[in-house]
Amino acid sequence: MGMTMTQKILAKHAGLESVKAGQLIEADLDLVLGNDITSPVAIHEIEKMNVNGVFNKDKIALVPDHFVPNKDIKSAEHCKCVREFARRNSITNYFEVGQMGIEHALLPEKGLTVAGDVIIGADSHTCTYGAVGAFSTGVGSTDMAAGMATGKAWFKVPSAIKFVLKGELPKWVSGKDVILHIIGMIGVDGALYKSMEFTGEGVASLSMDDR
Repeated sequence: MGMTMTQKILAKHAGLESVKAGQLIEADLDLVLGNDITSPVAIHEIEKMNVNGVFNKDKIALVPDHFVPNKDIKSAEHCKCVREFARRNSITNYFEVGQMGIEHALLPEKGLTVAGDVIIGADSHTCTYGAVGAFSTGVGSTDMAAGMATGKAWFKVPSAIKFVLKGELPKWVSGKDVILHIIGMIGVDGALYKSMEFTGEGVASLSMDDR
């Protein structure tokens, strides 16, 4: 039986010929993402581990985009924690104030997320990078810590829902309207632990922003 796009990506990163829905695997990571809310917890956890730095300074992205500019002392301390960790570990993709933007728009613009990648991020919107053909998912801060330390993460291979988009978007209709309509069809929990894969000629009418 054939595999979905998500399953093909996960199989390659797990070093396996094939995978199937429900299978537990350990996969290599192309990028680990954190922000100024979730990274401090991950940093405290990785400091408890008996590891010498991070697995790859070029495959970690730290974007302080939630509490910047800092609204109080606590948020400033969070950003300071991330900044100092990035400096200690020579993190290539640390984006300081004046360089950063919304993390999930910034990383594709910088070319850090590409088709075929496996990406985890300690933020629930990390699945955004599916728009460029990557497998990406949100994780907790402890999983982020393990990813930064080892460059690996375990996954339960998801089953998939196939959506066939037909026609093209009329004027004043956007990708957000499309996904809200789909959510109305399947419910807010209709794709729990599933990948949503889109096909059909309608995909061509979606800009990258819409996707």
